[in-house]
Amino acid sequence: MAQGLEVALTDLQSSRNNVRHHTEEITVDHLLVRRGQAFNLTLYFRNRGFQPGLDNIIFVVETEDAVYLDSEPQRQEYVMNDYGFIYQGSKNWIRPCPWNYGQFEEKIIDICLKLLDKSLHFQTDPATDCALRGSPVYVSRVVCAMINSNDDNGVLNGNWSENYTDGANPAEWTGSVAILKQWYATGCQPVRYGQCWVFAAVMCTVMRCLGIPTRVITNFDSGHDTDGNLIIDEYYDNTGRILGNKKKDTIWNFHVWNECWMARKDLPPGYGGWQVLDATPQEMSNGVYCCGPASVRAIKDGEVDLNYDTPFVFSMVNADCMSWLVQGGKEQKLHQDTSSVGNFISTKSIQSDERDDITENYKYEEGSLQERQVFLKALQKLKAGRFHSSRRGADLQPSRPTPLSQDSPRRLHTPSLRPSDVVQVSLKFKLLDPPNMGQDICFVLLAFNMSSQFKDLKVNLSAQSLLHDGSPLSPFWQDIAFITLSPKEAKTYPCKISYSQYSQYLSTDKLIRISALGEEKSSPEKILVNKIITLSYPSITINVLGAAVVNQPLSIQVIFSNPLSEQVEDCVLTVEGSGLFKKQQKVFLGVLKPQHRGSIILETVPFKSGQRQIQANMRSNKFKDIKGYRNVYVDFAL
Repeated sequence: MAQGLEVALTDLQSSRNNVRHHTEEITVDHLLVRRGQAFNLTLYFRNRGFQPGLDNIIFVVETEDAVYLDSEPQRQEYVMNDYGFIYQGSKNWIRPCPWNYGQFEEKIIDICLKLLDKSLHFQTDPATDCALRGSPVYVSRVVCAMINSNDDNGVLNGNWSENYTDGANPAEWTGSVAILKQWYATGCQPVRYGQCWVFAAVMCTVMRCLGIPTRVITNFDSGHDTDGNLIIDEYYDNTGRILGNKKKDTIWNFHVWNECWMARKDLPPGYGGWQVLDATPQEMSNGVYCCGPASVRAIKDGEVDLNYDTPFVFSMVNADCMSWLVQGGKEQKLHQDTSSVGNFISTKSIQSDERDDITENYKYEEGSLQERQVFLKALQKLKAGRFHSSRRGADLQPSRPTPLSQDSPRRLHTPSLRPSDVVQVSLKFKLLDPPNMGQDICFVLLAFNMSSQFKDLKVNLSAQSLLHDGSPLSPFWQDIAFITLSPKEAKTYPCKISYSQYSQYLSTDKLIRISALGEEKSSPEKILVNKIITLSYPSITINVLGAAVVNQPLSIQVIFSNPLSEQVEDCVLTVEGSGLFKKQQKVFLGVLKPQHRGSIILETVPFKSGQRQIQANMRSNKFKDIKGYRNVYVDFAL
């Protein structure tokens, strides 16, 4: 009988296999292969050679790929691309924020695996946790919970207080690599601080590193419905100022989450594909702060009884909004808006720097019969679920939660609830100039009498800063306008808010909400109109001086300016870019005089070829997030 084979050495052919599996940017020293794709290895035997026909070698492998995308351009974008854009601002002023995902940077794969091992699931039952790591549904929930630190030593602490003295202002970050490396280097202590776009960007890095196709999504006017009735209430006083409320419902000017591509064998057929995962700690899911995966198709169809957290995601894109006037301890309904929540849902285009609007993936067109049918279907399912579970009380009829802010002028052309239909007067704000930081804000209130009668209007105007999550700050400007309108007449009332009036009240988000609450002498009805203004900065300009070639010196010019008419201090410029800089560069600029314009030259040596991106941010004691970017193509060394 022939002697059995004894394996002396196994050559995993790491370098060759990793190139074929597109993991060579992570490492060529260790085998790192992707699911569902063949790889080669060589066995060397100690006692004798392999004899075909006599010897048999059996390999047991798992080849199913539950996250397979059949489009090569999509694979390149959602797995391989290590930079991108996160959309911020408001639906009237959408701006791309450049971001360095850096999923192939040194040590990131080790950090991602450490993140899995630090999860509550692994700490409680490591054997079961490891056995389930082949499931993208399971892994995505674990990662989602670990990106925030509410339940564990996750990666990021959230902070919406505007006080960041013991950490970084979330607006200052330009990439995930510095965050993940800081978490790892400090013994897995949460990094301070993050908000929604930072949570989503870091999760995108981790998921792409683990080979799960992932993209970052921004939803403008995003609902946060805490009591599951699909109604978000906003409260105003008689000056038009939006009020905070005892409940937690809000409308975020924008909210950012992830979509991950995966099969959903736990759901009925047709609900695989893109799944929403939201790492921002808002509500608990099965006892921990995570959200999803929720099927995007299920959200559009109103199938809110499907796992996971589909009702909450549905409300983020399709809740109704109710506005109330609070006066003398009483609440008067102003109007109900069925289309104000969930606008311009955005993500970066495939292999392009353009923005894709994917709103139609989440809901049918606002105002259509299908959209209302789906809304009512979802509401009925939530009612039924509430009745059967009795978790939060019996009735899901639209009660009054709370919101805090919404983006752009509130449209009053909703069903039959418009006070303007009764008063027959319309109000609208119009900006006269682009709203630039450091300059006065000039706008007019447009009033139009739609009736054949004279109208005497009293209009209370106010302005207040907002946080991007909709939280209102104190008003800093108020005015009262008395407008008399002849039949069918239109008039404008000019307004100006000077820089000195708003500068000290502005939040990091640079959002100002102007509101007008009008009343007519002959009618008890009130007319509310509001508009979100996002103040803009000039961008940082980046110039690449010469050809970019692997392992050859490269000079990069960064041009920056102080846009304000006052001196700013503690100025710091940060620059990074995967494959271009080994680590984030920090340049301390100190004091910049009013309107000062300057530049610096940075020297680097690119170490990876292909399409790359440089990201830059400048902060000071007066502003935190003047940003810029430049795409660079790096050639192979000759």
